[in-house]
Amino acid sequence: MEIYRRYRHGAAPPGSIIAKFYHSGDQIRGFIRKAAPAGEEMEPDDAFRATRKKMVGELARPIYVELSQGVQWNSA
Repeated sequence: MEIYRRYRHGAAPPGSIIAKFYHSGDQIRGFIRKAAPAGEEMEPDDAFRATRKKMVGELARPIYVELSQGVQWNSA
């Protein structure tokens, strides 16, 4: 089972997966990356699926969720 935590700058250990959600026009987009500068942009549901796939076979580390201003998330 995935563990999701609110991302705070500098709080995620190196190699952690970060899913950032932000407004792009009238849509919300997702951008996933490891705790490093590079990443990829996609739809929010695709971002959650991709983070789960990147965690397959790894220990149950948390996935950090970063929200841009005005983006809300229900962790339930």
